[in-house]
Amino acid sequence: MTRSVICILITILVYMAMMVIIGVVFSKKNNNVGDFYLGGRKLGPLVSAMSAEASDMSSYLLMGLPGLAYLCGVAEVGWTAIGLAVGTYLNWLRVYSAKCLNSITIPDFFSNRFRDNKKIIMGISALIIIIFFVPYTASGFSACGKLFNQLFGWDYHVAMLVSAAIIIAYTSLGGFLAASFTDLIQSIVMTTALVILVIFGVSTAGGFDNVIENAKGLTNYLHFTKTVDSEGNPVSFGFIPIVSTLAWGLGYFGMPHILLRFMAIDDKNKIRISRRIASIWVVIAMGVAVFIGFIGRALTAQGDVKELLDSSSSETIVLEMATLLSKHSVLAALVAGLIFAGILACTMSTSDSQLLAASSSMSENLLKGVFKIKLSEKSSMMAARAVLLIIAVLGVVLAWDSSSSVFRVVSFAWAGFGATFGPLMLTSLFWRRTNKYGAIAGLIAGGVMIFVWKFAVRPLGGALDIYELLPAFICALIAIIVVSLVTPAPSKEITDEFDEVAAEVNK
Repeated sequence: MTRSVICILITILVYMAMMVIIGVVFSKKNNNVGDFYLGGRKLGPLVSAMSAEASDMSSYLLMGLPGLAYLCGVAEVGWTAIGLAVGTYLNWLRVYSAKCLNSITIPDFFSNRFRDNKKIIMGISALIIIIFFVPYTASGFSACGKLFNQLFGWDYHVAMLVSAAIIIAYTSLGGFLAASFTDLIQSIVMTTALVILVIFGVSTAGGFDNVIENAKGLTNYLHFTKTVDSEGNPVSFGFIPIVSTLAWGLGYFGMPHILLRFMAIDDKNKIRISRRIASIWVVIAMGVAVFIGFIGRALTAQGDVKELLDSSSSETIVLEMATLLSKHSVLAALVAGLIFAGILACTMSTSDSQLLAASSSMSENLLKGVFKIKLSEKSSMMAARAVLLIIAVLGVVLAWDSSSSVFRVVSFAWAGFGATFGPLMLTSLFWRRTNKYGAIAGLIAGGVMIFVWKFAVRPLGGALDIYELLPAFICALIAIIVVSLVTPAPSKEITDEFDEVAAEVNK
């Protein structure tokens, strides 16, 4: 093992040890399951904002986005980033009341909002979270495995298991508060990694002008309406692909691990500060991540980085650049270690939140809510941690294939949540006529259409080659509206409570 590799390993180990220590510290603050899953609603505006965005910016920030930009240029990744930026801002415009109908999970919120005494909405929502969060979490574990395999030559599966164990350790110990405060630290590490990569990459590539000139020389690389296919042939990127990729922004309205940060903020009047922090950080972070892909192509052109020819290998461009940096000196190797820690931060900050959301759905919503299993406070905490472990194991099983693309897996899971929870969250907050029948119809319609469009319709190509989130979102929204209008209106008790919460939010 070389000196540079040892320095990188030390940096990463220190970082991971810090995460576990935070988990131990916050484990003492979890007095009940409400604290474990929602932190007692004690988050300030800075922690709320950065925790939400760090949880959102999973491994695709330092792997998926740079990799796609490196491989295909600006078209697909550019419109995706624009959609996500707009979605982030609009999502933060929705202020949740501190009351949140006494809910500690998203399925709780839906069930309480519509007085669903039979817990049908809760059960469906919980199953959706488990179905889509398991592969989402798996993509994070896969990113960790690729990182250590690329850096140290470790076996992919061993590296993935070690990374998963660290994430499980601090999340199961400290719960929501540990996840939120580690997310804040991880967002700082991510930002530092992005800045260092750009400075080093531009310098090594011979300056900003050289990076841009190289990009201009590549076919359709800097076009927003043209791109290349998997074999490098020029193709059009027209209206339908643009709308399809912009639809990524719709996913924000249905992300349980992000929505929980709104529910956990200590003062709804501080949400404006959180919105500004979150929106600015997301725009800058994604813009820099895309530019890193451009820098990588320039480094490949001059022989500093090997050519990465497919979607899976292109996602290692940041790893290649950090490895190149580590060869300069001990200090450079330590800095490179920080970059690798930044990649871990992207993955860990999302995986911990996803594990908590999936765990809460299983233990609180299915076991206690749907099946009405009586558990004491202590037993509830034990069940929460046990379910978290089970979800993590399932994620490890799905991540066993090292050739899977992080970006593509995240894309499908993101669509699943956006199309099921997104339309229902919007209508439940802003349309008082929404009823439980419409809610059930929307959840089912959105969930079914995601699979139908992804595996049956989209492969037909042409005008039907649309990101599954958009048609599924529209289908779910129509189902909610139509079914709500043709079935009995909500009771006066429900509409009065809706008006009360709306009035409080709009003060």
